[in-house]
Order: sequence, then C-alpha cells, then structure tokens
Amino acid sequence: MAGDEQVLVVETKVVEQIGLFRGLKFDVQPYLKAIFTAGVTKFMPRSQAETNPDFKQIIPYVIMGCDGKFLSYVRGKRAGEKRLVGNRSIGIGGHINPIDDMPLFGDLLETYLTAVAREVEEEVHVDAKHHERIVALLNDDTNEVGKVHLGIVHYWNLEQAKINRREQMITQMDFMSLDELKAAADTMETWSSLCVEHLEEIANNSNVGIEPQKLMNR
Repeated sequence: MAGDEQVLVVETKVVEQIGLFRGLKFDVQPYLKAIFTAGVTKFMPRSQAETNPDFKQIIPYVIMGCDGKFLSYVRGKRAGEKRLVGNRSIGIGGHINPIDDMPLFGDLLETYLTAVAREVEEEVHVDAKHHERIVALLNDDTNEVGKVHLGIVHYWNLEQAKINRREQMITQMDFMSLDELKAAADTMETWSSLCVEHLEEIANNSNVGIEPQKLMNR
C-alpha cells in the first residue's frame, strides 16, 4: 500500500446518524444525500484510514450482469487490499482518489459517478452498452476490512457479455449463473456473499435502487 495514497472517506458518525446497518441497505437516497453534501467527504491518507474506524472509505462496488449470469473473478496477488487476495468477488471498483483535481464541492454525486466510471475502466474494459442503477449501500463491521469501508453497490445490466480485464489482479474472470455463485459462496469475500443473497432481486426487479440521473435530479 502506498503510504501517501489519498482516499475518499466519510465520518462513520454520518452513517450512524441515519442508521447503522449490516449487509445491504436498499433505501439509498438518505445516505447518499448526506454523504454527498458539500464538506462532508474528504480525502485522507489510506494508511491512516485503514486503521481508523471513525472513518469509512467510500468504495463503489459495481456488479455486472447479462442474460442471467454475473461477472465474477478471483482477486490475485496484485490486489490492492491484501486481506482479500484469493477470494472470489462479483464487485468491480475500488478507492476513490483525487484524480484530475476532483473537487469536494459542487455537484459531488456527478463527480463521484465520473470517478466510478474511471475506476471500472481501469480494471476492466466493457465493450457493451449498459443500464445502471445504484441499488444499495453495503456495510459489514464484523471484520477488520469492513469496519473501515462503506460500499455503494451499482448494478450494470449489460446488453452483451463483452468484457476484457485490464488489471493483473483480476484472475479467473467469467460470467457465472446464480446457482454457480451460490455454490462458490464459501470462497467469496464477505461483501460478495452478502450481495449474492439478494442478487436475484437486484437483477430482476427494476424497482430496486435508482438510476443515477434520477437521483441527481431529486
């Protein structure tokens, strides 16, 4: 881990004021409104954020599906989070860094969504159109990784299963059925196993979550 890497964080108490939870929270709007209020988020050194549960590192967690199957991969040795190496995942994404002088004021949600698209493109190249929804917030304080991270779960419904990996840490990448993912549950990182429990609902119910554009217009 680069000691001087800056990552986007929010104070844990901001989440607690709305309601702390474990697992997935589908009522995303109150949390996103609070988190992306000007002056609430900030950047801090990752080396400090990793050991300070007073802050949550904001992590986009993008799940991709196509024709009843979902992108899955195993985190290789080059993964940034060493505690997750060897685990299967269904989430693409990572820390938000202050790239391109990312402002912390103005339209923060739009800035965040631009950062998410950039983060995904760094890890995989998606050669297909997709429809996007922000479907849940993800939190798990039962382990050391979860205590200092807050996931924002996006679902990308792809028109075609055309994806190529860019990052070396992504290994054994494939589209898997829900049954196959459930069978591999004991090999998954905690966040992915929590998402798999609700994956059928997320993928098949368009009322779960909200389109980013609609969220920005509210």
